[in-house]
Amino acid sequence: MPKDVVLGLDLGTSGVRVLAVDFDGNIVAESNESYPLLTPKPGWTEQRPSDWLAASLRALRDIVDGLEPNSIKALGLSGQMHGMVALDKSRNVIRPAILWNDQRTQKAIEEIDKVIPKKEMIAKTGNPAITGFQLSKIIWLRQNEPENYSKLAHVLLPKDYLAFALTGEMNSEATDASGTNIFNIKTKTWDDDIAEALGLEQSIFPNIVNSHEISGHLSKEMALKSNLPKGLAVIAGAGDNAAAATGLGLGSKNLTRGALSLGTSGVIFAPLESPTPDPKGRVHLFCHADASYNLLGVTLSAAGSYEWFQKTFAGNYSFAQLDNLAATSQIGSNGVTFKPYLAGERSPYLDPNLRASFSGLSLANTLADMTRSVLEGVAFSLRDTLEVITKLTTVNEFLLTGGGSKSELWRQILADVLQRKLLLPKFNQGAAYGAALLALQGSGVVVQASTAAQVEIAKVIVPKDSSTYEPSYEKYKSLNF
Repeated sequence: MPKDVVLGLDLGTSGVRVLAVDFDGNIVAESNESYPLLTPKPGWTEQRPSDWLAASLRALRDIVDGLEPNSIKALGLSGQMHGMVALDKSRNVIRPAILWNDQRTQKAIEEIDKVIPKKEMIAKTGNPAITGFQLSKIIWLRQNEPENYSKLAHVLLPKDYLAFALTGEMNSEATDASGTNIFNIKTKTWDDDIAEALGLEQSIFPNIVNSHEISGHLSKEMALKSNLPKGLAVIAGAGDNAAAATGLGLGSKNLTRGALSLGTSGVIFAPLESPTPDPKGRVHLFCHADASYNLLGVTLSAAGSYEWFQKTFAGNYSFAQLDNLAATSQIGSNGVTFKPYLAGERSPYLDPNLRASFSGLSLANTLADMTRSVLEGVAFSLRDTLEVITKLTTVNEFLLTGGGSKSELWRQILADVLQRKLLLPKFNQGAAYGAALLALQGSGVVVQASTAAQVEIAKVIVPKDSSTYEPSYEKYKSLNF
C-alpha cells in the first residue's frame, strides 16, 4: 500500500518546483518547470500568470506520474512575494503580472508618501512604502494605465492567483499579505485607513486565512489537467521566505536562531514574538507562518555580485578557483573596497538608485584582491542590515543557506564580519518543503510535521577574533556611495 503524501509547490521567479513529502517528512518525488521573465523596459519585470499555471500543471502531472493519486492528501503553496496580478470583474487577468523586483513605481511611492506619512505607514504595515511592494503597483496602474485600472476588480499575489486558478476561490494569508504595504501588521487585516486615503476599494483584496488552512478545493477542470484528485485540499501556504524558514524549523519557538540565505540576493531572517518594526523602516517586518512575526533584511546583490564579477572580470575562472585566488589576498583585500549595489539596495537604505563601486585600487592590486573585496563587501552589506536587526531581536546564530554557502572562504568571512555562529544544514529543501510542511499541518499531521522540520547541522562556522575586520568595515561605512 503506497504511503500517503502531501505536495509542496513553490512558484519562483524563474520556475516552479513541486515536492512530494510523506507523513514522516521525507521527500519522495520532485518536479521542476520553468517559464520566461519579461523585461519590456529597463527596470521592468513581468510574467504572464498563464505561464505560471501551465508550468505548474506540467510539474504536477509529472510528479503524479510516479505516485498513486489517491495517496495525495493536500497541496501547499509558496511563491514569490509582492507581485500584482490584476483581474477584472469576470476574474480574467487584465495585464501581465508586475513582479517583486520591478522598479517602475517611484512616482507611485511619491503619491503614497504625500497621502500617508512614512511614520504612520510603518506603524500600520511594518514597512515604509517600497517600490517593489504591491500597493505601489496598484497606484502605478492608476497613474499609467487608466483603461486597465478602470477594469480592476480583484488584486492577487502570485501564489494566491495560482490557488484561485486551481480552486476558483480568492484567498490570501498573512505572510504574503504583509508584503503589500496595505495589510495591518497588528490586526492582520487589510487596512481601511490606507485604502480610504488612497481611494482604493478594499473589496479588491482577497479574504485572509491562516497559512495552514484550506484556501480552496481543486476544481474538476484543474483535476483533469493536473491528474490530481478532484476536491483535493489546496492549503494557503506562505510567501517564499516564510515558507523556507518553516522548512528550516524557524519561528517563535526559538527566538535566538535565524537564517541567512546567500543566494542571488542575501536575506537575513530573524523571528519575533510581537510586531516590532524598525522605526525608520530600514528592514522589513512581516507576519510568519506560525502566527508570529519576523524581520527580513535584504541585500539585493549577494551571490549575484560574485556571479557578475566572475562573468565580467574572470570568465576563465571557476568559482572554486576564484575562492582559492581570494584566499591568497589579505583580510581587507589590500585596501580594495567593494560596495555591492549593482541593482540599487534594499536594506538598510531602500534606495533603488544606489550603485556599486570598487575603491582603493592601485597598481599594486591584483585580481585576488578584487575577488576578495567582493566577498568582503557583500559581508559588510549584510552587517549593515544585521546592526539594525540586532537592536530589535535576540537572534545570535544563523542557519546558512543558498548557493554562496558552498564557499568555505566566504562562510568564514561572513562569520568573522557578522560575529555570529553560522550553521550549515545537512539538507535544505527550500520554500517548496516549507509549503509541504504547512500542507501536512493542514492535513492534521501536526506532530509529524513538527518533527520533520528539525534541522540536522552538517557544519558549524565559528567567528574568529572580533577585531579582525573592524578597520575594513569602518572604511566601508565611511566611503560615499
